[in-house]
Amino acid sequence: MKRLGFIVNPVAGIGGKVGLKGSDGAAILKKALELGAVRESGRKALITMKALKEIEDELIIYTWPGEMGEDVCREAGLSVTVLGSITPGHTTPEDTIRAAGQMKELKLDLILFVGGDGTARNILDAVGTEAVVLGIPAGCKIHSGVYALNPKTAGNLMKEFVQGKVKETKLCEVMDIDEDLFRQGIVSARLYGYLRIPNESRMVQNLKSGRGFSESASIEMLSNYVANEMEKDVLYIVGTGSTTASIMEKLHLPNTLLGVDLVYNRRLVASDCTERELLETIKHYDKVKIIVTVIGGQGYVFGRGNQQISAEVIKRVGKENIIIAASKNKILALFGGSLHVDTGNEEVNHMLCGYYRVIVGYGEAMMLPMTD
Repeated sequence: MKRLGFIVNPVAGIGGKVGLKGSDGAAILKKALELGAVRESGRKALITMKALKEIEDELIIYTWPGEMGEDVCREAGLSVTVLGSITPGHTTPEDTIRAAGQMKELKLDLILFVGGDGTARNILDAVGTEAVVLGIPAGCKIHSGVYALNPKTAGNLMKEFVQGKVKETKLCEVMDIDEDLFRQGIVSARLYGYLRIPNESRMVQNLKSGRGFSESASIEMLSNYVANEMEKDVLYIVGTGSTTASIMEKLHLPNTLLGVDLVYNRRLVASDCTERELLETIKHYDKVKIIVTVIGGQGYVFGRGNQQISAEVIKRVGKENIIIAASKNKILALFGGSLHVDTGNEEVNHMLCGYYRVIVGYGEAMMLPMTD
């Protein structure tokens, strides 16, 4: 019988679809809600916890009240022991730290938590390397290497852990970035520390890697190619990242490095769009395409830093209208692995599976599989 802790950061990722590039701090949370953001971390966590229903006889689950875990477990049909107390609708990072600290004192077999890099930092503050943990990705920025590939995979990994198929653990990096600088287009990441996670590389994402000078020539060529190939009378949704920023530069257009921009007939239609703005705009265009890049070291195409391009946006645009561009070095660094997607919608994740042509140079492409 395994004893499992479960903690949900109910506001993790709330700023993603409304273009705020994070959810750290009361002011950002307030602004996100004013912009119409909805809490999605619990919905993602539910995917994982439903998978654990199959092995509930082998589990004792400890969780925190209400939106910090209890609600998700009840909805998944799981029996739980509820610890601590919260002020509903007003949870804070300190609640996460208190929850993880109490679970560490109980010496549980594993603490499962839901959030992003900020949440991982809170967990680290509480448990250090003394507890085994695993993250369910739900944040805007997930640079750390302590998260499962997606909520579905987290459930599969937990089943293997509970059943004794995964016994070894390893230390993985917790990274975090300055969100204020991030909103200004500056990525300032630092190593915050290490957490201990199950040693199963098939199901855990890699640490996000940065861009090196060796990529410059490849990005120069592929961005020229993508810019030159853009069709007339097509609305292009241009995703986040330095690679897509280079494409915008070739078009001589201003760019929101960490936001989503819209281009039509080589002119900027809108910049730094929210999910709602994308859905409203694409209704007025007959042909729409999405240009995105790949997260270095991890292989994610959707669901990491570009949540504005949501599952609903992707459904309306269509799988066949997705253009992926990434430097050759970035693709080779995946060591033959797959691209990944984590939109928060299982149906869309499955729909996106298959092989994609990834542009890596001028007229040069590589074929890679996408998995959910």
